[in-house]
Amino acid sequence: MEKAKNFYMKYRHGIPLVLYGILYMTWFCYLERTVTKHYHVIHMAIDDHIPFCEVFIIPYFLWFLYVSAVVLYLFFRSKPDYWKACIFLFTGMTIFLLVSTLWPNGHHLRPYALPRDNIFTRMVTHLWRTDTPTNLWPSIHVYNSIGAHVALCRCRLGKKRWLRNSSLVLCVSIILSTMFLKQHSCVDVILGIALGACMNQFVYESDVLVKAHDLVGKLVRNHRDLPAAFPRKIHGTAKDAEV
Repeated sequence: MEKAKNFYMKYRHGIPLVLYGILYMTWFCYLERTVTKHYHVIHMAIDDHIPFCEVFIIPYFLWFLYVSAVVLYLFFRSKPDYWKACIFLFTGMTIFLLVSTLWPNGHHLRPYALPRDNIFTRMVTHLWRTDTPTNLWPSIHVYNSIGAHVALCRCRLGKKRWLRNSSLVLCVSIILSTMFLKQHSCVDVILGIALGACMNQFVYESDVLVKAHDLVGKLVRNHRDLPAAFPRKIHGTAKDAEV
């Protein structure tokens, strides 16, 4: 029992991640089943000039490993950075779900027939069988790639130049893959980048989260007689903020 309690106390910060993952996948799968017609078609003229390139299926699939690896590293190695990454990712993903629910959207960019037959086009065919061309705005592939790259650069791993550069190359490749695989319109990509830039400013550049956490901490201490050194779960490194 004591081991179970210690395990819970050590890793309980993973509970919000698990709960949100269940919520997100349940909501997303519902949208995939129900948004099949009567949706707003997303399109830009430049979309028609972007060629289909099946080799981008590699970075597209690497997205799942990329984002997961960054979150898991922060989960085990840096709680403050982990909470920031969660706030960044959860906020954008929730906005995506709300937009897809209130403003159903999709595109007609996928070719009727693939131009070649090789291992990459077969991987694309498998992807298209499981992923509908709906619920696109903004692109979560784009947004979460930016979130993972920013989180990596902000933590201790960001001190390694080769790792920062490798992450940037992968991030850009994933963003490009959404267009070259006809998974997203340029509109989705632009809005995903814009949302990522806004959330970077909110989560990492501003002191909004610090002030919000300080306010909650003061309210809790007023009712529980906690010491002034009440630990911060999110901005653990912001020593200059008064608690």
